[in-house]
Amino acid sequence: MIETENLSMIPHSPGHLIALMERPQEYQTLAGFPAADGLREFFVSGDVSQAFLDSLRALQQPDPWRLGFAALHREAQLVIGSAGFKGPPDSEGMVEIAYGVVPAFQRRGYATEMAKALVDYALHDERVRLLRAHTLREPNPSTKVLRKCGFDFTGEVVEPDDGPVWRWERKVATG
Repeated sequence: MIETENLSMIPHSPGHLIALMERPQEYQTLAGFPAADGLREFFVSGDVSQAFLDSLRALQQPDPWRLGFAALHREAQLVIGSAGFKGPPDSEGMVEIAYGVVPAFQRRGYATEMAKALVDYALHDERVRLLRAHTLREPNPSTKVLRKCGFDFTGEVVEPDDGPVWRWERKVATG
């Protein structure tokens, strides 16, 4: 678990995520906390890859590199978002971060807390040499979050799953 100012970042377990997607009424019982309105939609939208769903069913234990973290708002005792990586560091040491906050809790700094927690987690792994993120191709709250977290805009790219996006990167200082 990772603690931030307002959040407890709890590693997602495969069972919790499957319950959230398929049996949302059981999620609170299994996870120990209720999901905020809108959380389930992060995992059942068309943006969720089949590869993620397949890996979810294959895993038996939490794996932060593949399943990420539930963002528990400690005061509200409610899971308000999800943050994670699109897999473990690749052969070049790159990891891509992704995060989301449900609408009722947006624009309060929680996405920044989540992104900073992901960066810190990644920086503690000696395999990581580069952090990456993608956003919509326009200034938006995520572009502000990434700048606050030390990411630099590197240009527009075409991602196979997402189409044209803006790429952001943060190199890991070595030495």
